[in-house]
Amino acid sequence: MNAMDIQGILIREMPVLKKPVLIAGFGGWGNALNVATDALDYLIRHFEAEPFARLDPDAFFRHDQSRPTVKIVDGVLEDMAWPDLTVYSVHTGVEESDMVILKADEPSLNWYRFTDELLALCRALSIQMVITLGSMYDNVLHSDRIISGMASREDMRTRLKQEGLHLISYQGPSAIHAVIQTEAARVGLECLSLWSHCPYYLQGTSHYGLLASLCNILGKVAAFAIDTAVLEERWTALNRHIQTLIETKPELREMINKLRKEKLRGTVSGRKATGKKEEKVINISDFFDS
Repeated sequence: MNAMDIQGILIREMPVLKKPVLIAGFGGWGNALNVATDALDYLIRHFEAEPFARLDPDAFFRHDQSRPTVKIVDGVLEDMAWPDLTVYSVHTGVEESDMVILKADEPSLNWYRFTDELLALCRALSIQMVITLGSMYDNVLHSDRIISGMASREDMRTRLKQEGLHLISYQGPSAIHAVIQTEAARVGLECLSLWSHCPYYLQGTSHYGLLASLCNILGKVAAFAIDTAVLEERWTALNRHIQTLIETKPELREMINKLRKEKLRGTVSGRKATGKKEEKVINISDFFDS
């Protein structure tokens, strides 16, 4: 497969990789608390990943919906940024899998063409495993670290259960992850999709503990070593702050105690759809400076 045959991906130079695994995450609907893209950012920084390609924004986006942003200073256009559509390569240890990381905003157009181009890149780089990352708001507590998953092979589903993950059961609107999973499995690639469950009241913050757990799971299933100590340290500090807020803010404490008692399973969007119109969602970030 010649790199020039991949029309929707603008490739600077094809990397040489050993046993590479594709890990993809997308901003937008399936990226609650930015867990999916933050996990990719951590991998990119931790492994000093090198960008080698970007997607053609004209092929996959409606610019009246995903508008480029500009920076204008004193009447001069200094910068113009398109949606994030970058592909990175990572070289790991001798006995570990290298990585291709795709970090992008979720395409608004041509999902099948996007997937075909992505799978063409997989063929060109001899990628045999595709992992997509997502995250959803759920009626869970900040002390929970719940990750669910799906896999194309029974042995990997068993492995996910052994690692403490929940197997996904869901029917409803989809993200581009499902198209990638379906088409990649159809051409014989091993496919995984990992979804983090996020407390809706942590909107405006980062759940570093959940990020650490997700990165550790990625390392185990994709066969690379990763140190998440810095994420755990950040979570310890943030969790301490959250606990102080719970102790000092009655409204927040009441809401979390109610959630703790109910422990409902299901997304916040579903809960709000059946709840009362005046029902208020409390965001803990509202209390940080109060």
